[in-house]
Amino acid sequence: MNAVGIDVSKNKSMVAVARPLGQVVVKPFEVRHTAIELKKLADFLKSLDGETRVVMEHTGRYYEPVAQYIHASGVFVSAVNPLLIKEYGNNSLRRVKTDKADSIKIARYTLDNWAELRQYTPMDTVRYELNTLNRQFSLYAKTRVSLANNLIALLDQSFPGVNRWFDSPARKDGSQKWVDFAAAFWHAECVASVSCAAFTERYRKWCKRHGYNFNADKAAKIHAESREVVPLVSKTETTKLLIQEAAAQLLAVSKTVETIRAEMLRLAKQLPEFDTVMSMYGVGESTGPQLMAEIGDIRRFAGKQSLVAFAGVDPMPNQSGSHESKSCRSSKRGSPYLRKTLFVIMTILLQNAPADEPVFQFLDRKRSEGKPYYVYMTAGANKFLRRYYGKVRDCFAAMDSPPPVESWSIPD
Repeated sequence: MNAVGIDVSKNKSMVAVARPLGQVVVKPFEVRHTAIELKKLADFLKSLDGETRVVMEHTGRYYEPVAQYIHASGVFVSAVNPLLIKEYGNNSLRRVKTDKADSIKIARYTLDNWAELRQYTPMDTVRYELNTLNRQFSLYAKTRVSLANNLIALLDQSFPGVNRWFDSPARKDGSQKWVDFAAAFWHAECVASVSCAAFTERYRKWCKRHGYNFNADKAAKIHAESREVVPLVSKTETTKLLIQEAAAQLLAVSKTVETIRAEMLRLAKQLPEFDTVMSMYGVGESTGPQLMAEIGDIRRFAGKQSLVAFAGVDPMPNQSGSHESKSCRSSKRGSPYLRKTLFVIMTILLQNAPADEPVFQFLDRKRSEGKPYYVYMTAGANKFLRRYYGKVRDCFAAMDSPPPVESWSIPD
């Protein structure tokens, strides 16, 4: 029985091997993340006498090349939550934090949890790409909100309220009418300094050039309101530069967001559970791929409780002696990206209020009982994930689909 603990960092890892009774048979040694050294590590692990199990923390993306290489070599490898290693007892009052000490700690954790270790299975190419796209989508979506707020703040100084005059939805390329309008008419005087007829004609040409619907009454209303607002800055080249550059940056990021969204949908359609997931109420072309990206292959979870715990929406019981908490917080120790998507779906359910939808019925019942907002939203997310697990599991069972094929192999 060989318990191998690997403390993974960005470009290198520290490896230690222990056996029962705390015997460290191989002192910690360093392995760099290169093809040559990883192959040497895999050959070394296969040369050990007896059964060998490798454990590492799944920290960011750094562990994946090592885990994939060892898995492809035929050695059992498990990637565990870093919190489990952190809370694993050292049986010492001293606080030691080095890569060598951590690798030994992971090896001892492997010995104590030998039977419960779950084998690591790399995601197939589509799921891996979908997960990476979702992380980038989240980043660019946050950036878009920040840039939109920045543009509105600038417009409040030169053309107050112009962003509220247009309610057209964003196009598939990410462009929005109010952003394009602000780039062309960046100051109130650009509209108020000319007559209504002159602005109407200019607005008509602008709409035709950008492909927007023209409305003469809308143009007259914009002209009238532009003469009522009080800009805080003068109509200067500096103001024009700031607003047009802010609009251009927002448009560029918006196009990136929509491009990634379309690519995520294309990849998600290749997954066998796509139709099943998209049929669930509240799941759309954005939230569906996000769910599949963060949850991954449902068969890697032992049960619905494991999926709920992975999302971090499971309540943590708090009982000691005669004390028993009636309101327990959720763990929030899973994927924050998944929790965000779940809250979006719960919001859609509350807004549409489908009377025959089980998750909404559960949400509405908890809300009618007087539960706080975050309590019934989290409970609804818990309920949704349990239904998700059951539906997707039945989907795979109906197809009698084999486990994912590992396409990754050790290079020569």
